[in-house]
Amino acid sequence: MDLEQAMRAAVRGTVAFDAGARALVTMDASNYRRVPLGVVAPRDADDVAAALAVCREYGVPVVPRGGGTSIAGQATGVGVVLDFTRHMRAIEHIDPEARTAVVQPGVVLDDLRAAAAGHGLTFGPDPSTHSRCTLGGMIGNNACGSHSVAWGTTADNVHELEVLTYGGERATLGRGLPGPLHDRTAAFADQRLSVLRTGFPDLPRRISGYALDRLLPEHGRDLARAFTGSEGTLGVLTRATVRLVEPPAARALAVLGYEDESAAAEAAHLLLPHHPLTVEGMAADLVGAAARESLPRGAAWLFVEMGGGTAAEARARASELCRHAAADGARDHTVVSEPADQRALWRIREDASGTATRMPDGTEAWPGWEDCAVPPDRLGAYLREFRTLLGEHGLRGSPYGHFGDGCVHVRIDFDLLTPAGIARFRRFSEATADLVVAHGGSLSGEHGDGQARAELLPKMYGPELVALFGVFKDLWDPAGGMNPGMLVRPAPMDSNLRFGVLPSRASHPVDVEFTYPGDGGDFTAAVRRCVGVGKCRTSATTSSGGDSVMCPSYRVTGEERHSTRGRARLLHEMLAGEIIEDGWRSEEVRDALDLCLSCKGCRSDCPVEVDMATYKAEFLHHHYAGRLRPRSHYSMGWLPVWLRAAAPYARVLNALARGPLAGVAKRAGGIAPQRHIPALAHEPFRTWWNHRALRRQAGRPAGAGKTATDVAGTTAPGTTAPGTTVVLWPDTFTNYLSPQVGQAAVKVLEAAGLRVVLPPKAVCCGLTWVSTGQLDRARTVMRRTVDALAPALDAGLPIVVLEPSCGAALRADLPELLGSGDPRAARLAASVRTFAQVLEELAPDWVPPRLDRAVVGQTHCHQHAVLGDAAERRLRERAGLTGTPSGGCCGLAGNFGFEQGHYDVSVACAEEQLLPAVREAPAGAAVLADGFSCRTQLAELADTPGRHLAELLAEALPDA
Repeated sequence: MDLEQAMRAAVRGTVAFDAGARALVTMDASNYRRVPLGVVAPRDADDVAAALAVCREYGVPVVPRGGGTSIAGQATGVGVVLDFTRHMRAIEHIDPEARTAVVQPGVVLDDLRAAAAGHGLTFGPDPSTHSRCTLGGMIGNNACGSHSVAWGTTADNVHELEVLTYGGERATLGRGLPGPLHDRTAAFADQRLSVLRTGFPDLPRRISGYALDRLLPEHGRDLARAFTGSEGTLGVLTRATVRLVEPPAARALAVLGYEDESAAAEAAHLLLPHHPLTVEGMAADLVGAAARESLPRGAAWLFVEMGGGTAAEARARASELCRHAAADGARDHTVVSEPADQRALWRIREDASGTATRMPDGTEAWPGWEDCAVPPDRLGAYLREFRTLLGEHGLRGSPYGHFGDGCVHVRIDFDLLTPAGIARFRRFSEATADLVVAHGGSLSGEHGDGQARAELLPKMYGPELVALFGVFKDLWDPAGGMNPGMLVRPAPMDSNLRFGVLPSRASHPVDVEFTYPGDGGDFTAAVRRCVGVGKCRTSATTSSGGDSVMCPSYRVTGEERHSTRGRARLLHEMLAGEIIEDGWRSEEVRDALDLCLSCKGCRSDCPVEVDMATYKAEFLHHHYAGRLRPRSHYSMGWLPVWLRAAAPYARVLNALARGPLAGVAKRAGGIAPQRHIPALAHEPFRTWWNHRALRRQAGRPAGAGKTATDVAGTTAPGTTAPGTTVVLWPDTFTNYLSPQVGQAAVKVLEAAGLRVVLPPKAVCCGLTWVSTGQLDRARTVMRRTVDALAPALDAGLPIVVLEPSCGAALRADLPELLGSGDPRAARLAASVRTFAQVLEELAPDWVPPRLDRAVVGQTHCHQHAVLGDAAERRLRERAGLTGTPSGGCCGLAGNFGFEQGHYDVSVACAEEQLLPAVREAPAGAAVLADGFSCRTQLAELADTPGRHLAELLAEALPDA
């Protein structure tokens, strides 16, 4: 019996040794990559014991894994990975009197906080990955977060831990609890009291190494605290009892602006006597121009959160702190008490771990010296010397982090692709370790040592104490089976780098269709964008900064392979060719991408702007090259052609679609049997337009000359009405399926004083061919469109697009597929406007009709991701439409929800936010849905007609 068979026979949980499962966990959020033999998701502690027994029998190492967001490489392994996120994620008990919670290791932090909130409590440590990191991972790394100045690290909030060693020993860890493991470790400490009392610096953020000083009698021989931060090298956590804290009833955020980063760092520790909840810092090189507008004047900022019993008290405390800060060098300040505004500001800070991976010029930046900590009063001096050291090594980075605790995060533009760059990475790391130690600091202040820093621990602790680390590990794990290569006897920091397996652009360029402008045309670099912070793995559609879209399929299935990160990891391994060996023909990658809705949510919601919709289109193009495609690619990929051919026979075809032949047609087209075939319009929008033009032409004065618009090559009704001219895009869905939307838009635009024209002939954005990966055909269609619109572009006319998905295709897909070879593509993309945007820009004085009613619905995912909806929000407000459309995705997503095999996922996506919002809508509320997919999903699943914003406004016009 081999290892996999033995594991399947012993474990009741999920056992996966296939290439796809292994590929998903080769990496965490670090620079490192290790290939495991298999992945086991145990159901309970007995399952963990069974898995460990099999691994002992076969001499296979084990690495416990939570959310996989570790930044030092400790969540990767070469043996069996124990995945606790699938089954062992229960909150077993909350005791509000004792202020404790009993949890399994796979519990996501935000889930615990939500459960504790019902008792007026929370778990204090809150790393920026709080929406997806697990308690087991937090205990493994001794995670901290922004509130550690108030509530400490995870180790400060751990009460008891139940663990299993690699040898099968069960133990409950805590302060002075009886048991053989406690006896062994107490004897270990008693033999070395002197070195344990003098060898550890007194720092709020000392995370490096083992916390052996917690074994001292004066510290209660707290074995749970000593285990916390051991990075999976001592044993496997199966249950934890953690402490909860009572948060303040209200909070206010003081944002303090400083002259520079050093001034902010030197001021941070001066704020601690005011008992803040957070003291977070960042400099201007990490903050985009748009975000900077919401911050006070300065080139660096501190985010200082103050609590209070009431909102007024919290604000008063924040204002008082600002007065003291001004005396200590703050240049400017603002106090934010509105929760939504606070969340928007916190998103800037929380996304930093992702946004910092791209320098302002697009250069890649990486962890590797991610989170050292120095005494808080030494932080200013340290950062000045650190910046100097960066310059001496020719490197750049953007420090940010927990300034109140002296802890600094930074991503640096290391070249980890060439031998010379890797050698510089080592030299810089060794020099910076010396600098940190010189300031009395810790090599790790939050994320642990892992492979990134463990090799440097002798610089911080000296050889004697590091040798004791090895003795301590051997007390627990004499066979060396727990996460070898981490902390003790570590692998070199420059080995196992995840980039070396990828094809080099210079020697083995990947031939692709899209231009990937943000990555210099390099598909490998595009895939490298995913750094593993896992924001796509959140189970909620509300982030710290507002509603999000990413990643709907993961939220439905909960499977890593259906997250943006999981798909990026599979593409990484596809390019590497070690685990996934069949390249573009890979079935593992195809199956993972099959449930990608191409919603483009990751393009905006992912901190590093991974665009999985584009990667999926690229993959499908190559995967099916020269092969028969799925039937849906022919039926829905070529939808514009079929609709144009069917339009003259709309009445007959609509009748057939409602009859017994509909089932045959759906099977032939690869359409889900539960779906209805949308009805064709009896009169397409362009036909309506032409009839309208003929009626107006009949009243046009004889001999009237051509207008400038006619010269531009567009068609317009025969009118000489004044006003700015706009080109209304007659997209396929509006033209053949929802002409009433186009008619309403014309009425509103003309009522606003704009002159509306249409392109002279049929045009298409190519969306349906892009989403099905038929990129050669998409490019042909796009080129024809650019040719047709060339006169309008030369005339500088804006292109108004009513269907958000088509607008996103013109704005993003078209220029990225046609590339710089045709400069008209970029001009077309820049000319695209949404309905609300063109009204705001070209008719700013127009007063929309007042509707004064509530609205529900959903912002289209492509609008959210590519076009933005700020103008729509302002237009709704001016029209008296109250309420905010929900986030997430409707689940239909163009062809996705119509395809066989996708119906259940499509419905589950709609049930997240859209359908509940409609069911709970107040009486008389309008259901707003600008996208055809959203309206179709509403009609089929809620029997509710969705309306485009243009329709609502048109119906309220005086002459409606």
